[in-house]
Amino acid sequence: MEGRTYGYVRVSTQEQNEARQLAAMRAFGVAEEDLVVEKHSGKDFRRPLYQRLVAGLRAGDVLVIKSIDRLGRNYTEILEQWSAITKGREAAIVVLDMPLLDTRQGRDLTGTLIADIVLQLLSYVAQTERENLRARQAEGIAAAKARGVRFGRRRLELPEGFEEMAALWRQGKISARTAAGELGMSHDTFLRRAKEHGT
Repeated sequence: MEGRTYGYVRVSTQEQNEARQLAAMRAFGVAEEDLVVEKHSGKDFRRPLYQRLVAGLRAGDVLVIKSIDRLGRNYTEILEQWSAITKGREAAIVVLDMPLLDTRQGRDLTGTLIADIVLQLLSYVAQTERENLRARQAEGIAAAKARGVRFGRRRLELPEGFEEMAALWRQGKISARTAAGELGMSHDTFLRRAKEHGT
């Protein structure tokens, strides 16, 4: 029995437009009622609609995605999802951006082997690119720090009279809360800055 064909569309932010992915799904022939659209950050990759869709896949069904990165954030995750769908659920996957990645029935052993090799290669390249980007960012930050560029929030100047209040607190003449209140600072900030400036 021939299964159903589902399309999964994911965009990372609410502002991103899913129109291109949807147009590609419709052109492929995915019915409107079988389209699943999810708007979620790629950072945490929580995808409840995707999880529900995969959990409902039956043998012979087809999952259509626009690009391989819809399956996961990294090499391991993509391969795990691919295996879970094609072997665990016995459903097929079609990646529109990469026609070689098509595991529908009727493809011969060579076609399946090529799909597996291409998947491994693409997943590896995608992860390597991400790691190279992170390395370049880290190198850029290190170089900027070496030049004296400061990152993070600018530290607030200490209020007038801070040293005097800190000295009284260190001598046990006033409490940290009293000192903080007099200086218009929070208790925690006063303690932190007093310790930083302590001898």
